[in-house]
Amino acid sequence: MAYRLGDAALDALLDALPLLSGRPRRVEDLPGGLTNRNVKITTADGVYVARCSGPSSDLLGIDRDAEFHNSVAAHRAGVGAPVWDYRPDLGVLLIGYLEGDALRDTDFARPGLVAKVAQSCRKLHAGPRFCNDFDMFALQTGYLKVVTDNGFRIPADYLDHAGRFDDIRRALRAADTATVPCNNDLLAANFVQGPEQIWIIDYEYSGNNDPCFELGNIWRECRLSLDQLEELVTAYYGRSLRHKLARARLQGTVSQYGWTLWGCIQNGSSELEFDFWEWAMQRYEAAVAEFTGPDFSQLLDDVAAAD
Repeated sequence: MAYRLGDAALDALLDALPLLSGRPRRVEDLPGGLTNRNVKITTADGVYVARCSGPSSDLLGIDRDAEFHNSVAAHRAGVGAPVWDYRPDLGVLLIGYLEGDALRDTDFARPGLVAKVAQSCRKLHAGPRFCNDFDMFALQTGYLKVVTDNGFRIPADYLDHAGRFDDIRRALRAADTATVPCNNDLLAANFVQGPEQIWIIDYEYSGNNDPCFELGNIWRECRLSLDQLEELVTAYYGRSLRHKLARARLQGTVSQYGWTLWGCIQNGSSELEFDFWEWAMQRYEAAVAEFTGPDFSQLLDDVAAAD
């Protein structure tokens, strides 16, 4: 489990929530989550999920108040779970349980799924603004300081690519600065396939951001091919746009270079039995492949294209 909250403490925590206090319930741990313990709670009147986080981690830059606010906004947008309670003093967010199956990377090969994912992203992005902004360039700078200050291990040549990272920053900001409410952490398991739509869960890193970051991050985190990325971008915008495809691909690289440091911080600080170094290196190698690829310069030019 992600957050080391004992069963007795969990039971006491749930009893502190008016909706659950003193009521018969069945509690089951849910898989996934590297910064929470997520449990499914079944009662006679409803099914819920408690996201138990404990003290917020300053090292990872998670804002639990923003997570709560943005989870409410995502529900209002019609793509997130209902929010039933939030107790920052207890480190718990209580949301409704969404009936469905969490996606896996391999599911994206199913016909029509990429278009449905794009539709859910558009729905979220068209919803109420979030209470905060998310900028991976700023977050990466903060993560790098955490790594440096704490002496955490990073790839030996990580900073050798800082110039290319800045090249992307300049190219993106010169072309477009519009933002929408984004989840920003859409690995496959954060999509839940329901009977009528695909839901989006887990708003720890949510904030207003470039929609192409969302699309590029999906490409990388869900291990899509370049053809699938093009399908995703085309489905999202309703037509093929060279500058948006280039933007999403570059933002995917931005995400991987930044999330590499998230893994390095966890590798140096987490007590979980999880190979955070391998997790970080998978993302780092993906970023380096793009930084050093034959079409990197062309992508920077394509961002400014007038399709």
